[in-house]
Amino acid sequence: QLQLVESGGGLVQPGGSLRLSCAASGFTLDYYAIGWFRQAPGKEREGVSCISSSGGSTNYADSVKGRFTISRDNAKNTVYLQMNSLKPEDTAVYYCAAAEGCGRLPQKYDYWGQGTQVTVSS
Repeated sequence: QLQLVESGGGLVQPGGSLRLSCAASGFTLDYYAIGWFRQAPGKEREGVSCISSSGGSTNYADSVKGRFTISRDNAKNTVYLQMNSLKPEDTAVYYCAAAEGCGRLPQKYDYWGQGTQVTVSS
């Protein structure tokens, strides 16, 4: 069974950091671009970041540029999202998803994880 599993979410104070992980089982991530999305209550799912299959290309939403870093370790079949200088507006459920190439629209992605909650609050 093809699965993506996110981990690393939690409660953090403003200005703090978290590292999210997206691990694949049942398939190899080598040939997939991986995107991170987030969805806050009452809001649409939005793209946060994406990394190409080789890791040679990355992109970020303007709201997270300079604070978040996406990376991948294909040997571990895992993609990471390092989140620094977190703000209350970063609070959301974060999802990772796999696609043939990076794109802004969730519909482009074929496989999704179940999500991990990130809460930024004092």
